[in-house]
Amino acid sequence: MVKGVDNARVLVVGAGPVGSIAALALARRGVPVTVLEAEAEIQQDPRAATTHPATLEMLDEIGLAGKVEEQGLVAVEFHFRDRPTGELIAVFDHSLLADDTRFPYVVQCEQYKTAALAIEALEALPEGEVLFSHRLTGIRQTEDEVVVTVETPGGEERLSGSYLIGADGGRSTVRKELAIPFEGFTYPERFLVLTTPFDFAAERGYVFRTYFADPDEWCNLFKVSADGPPGLWRTVFPTDPEDTDEEVLSDDRVQARLQKFFPKGDEYDVIHRNLYKIHQRVAARYRQGRVFLAGDAAHVNNPIGGLGMNCGIHDAINLAEKLALVWFGEAEDSELDRYEVQRRTTAIDYLQAQTIRNKKRLEEKDPEIRRRNLDELRETAADPERARQFLLATSMIASVRRAATLG
Repeated sequence: MVKGVDNARVLVVGAGPVGSIAALALARRGVPVTVLEAEAEIQQDPRAATTHPATLEMLDEIGLAGKVEEQGLVAVEFHFRDRPTGELIAVFDHSLLADDTRFPYVVQCEQYKTAALAIEALEALPEGEVLFSHRLTGIRQTEDEVVVTVETPGGEERLSGSYLIGADGGRSTVRKELAIPFEGFTYPERFLVLTTPFDFAAERGYVFRTYFADPDEWCNLFKVSADGPPGLWRTVFPTDPEDTDEEVLSDDRVQARLQKFFPKGDEYDVIHRNLYKIHQRVAARYRQGRVFLAGDAAHVNNPIGGLGMNCGIHDAINLAEKLALVWFGEAEDSELDRYEVQRRTTAIDYLQAQTIRNKKRLEEKDPEIRRRNLDELRETAADPERARQFLLATSMIASVRRAATLG
């Protein structure tokens, strides 16, 4: 390929899990693809890790599910607990989905591992190309092609493609270049993520995914495999909007948060601490001509329930399927409009609604509403069919089934 001359390929901006999986799914279907990544390598930041059953099914279709499972941890159950009383409120067992999916469990695998696996598989295909240290700075499109301006180690270059997928995160340059509004809101509080090697399973009996409801300060606790046994545990807390970053991240405050939820005789060994602004936003459009948005470039949400990365991967697979059909003349261009109908509707009706509801359930302050919420969780978990329906939603199987009926 001569850069800037041969446009018979799809350009993908962003080598995270969404961009890399979109590229791999296209290349496996015989569509030439070039991934442009601004960073010099995949960033190993402690972000999303939960991979739901519906996503594992999609990853299996492109040869990644087994590898993701090898590098992650299998979590069959997740628990809801009440922090003030210490009560275990509800146990949800994915085994109830055995007739609904080949993967009746969740895999805890950090997103950078999933992205690395997809990049490795992509680079092994003749249709795949990955260019690191290539930062997108501009987009121009015509009826026939998309031309991008890119900063590279060798200077500014122009590359062209037949289509472009913007999978470059919540601050997406692609979305901004297209002037697509990012509609929604930002929470006043930030979320604090603390990572520790303390073994909450052995010492406290907690499963790999546990949610603690508390009217003052809720917490999510989950385990990742990290670099191998014994793995690491991550906690997620809300923070006071009035506190400075320095106050929130200080040793004293970090230890106080952990001791409040998980008191023990000595201090915790905290090996990572990260503070994030949290948004609930959806792009006004997912398609503009030959350019598409996917993943965080198209939608962002709070992390409670682990839905964001999964929804982005669903975007990637959905779009790749449709692009491949159009690419090989098996469908009209209008097939690509269904991508926006299906995935944007899912982001609004499911992803945004569910994650907002998840947060409200954990932080509810009104005693009566709080009691009703916890009672509903108890009753749902105790009834196998209600529990199955609950799990079909949380595992994202229900949202995928509904999306297939749209457009």
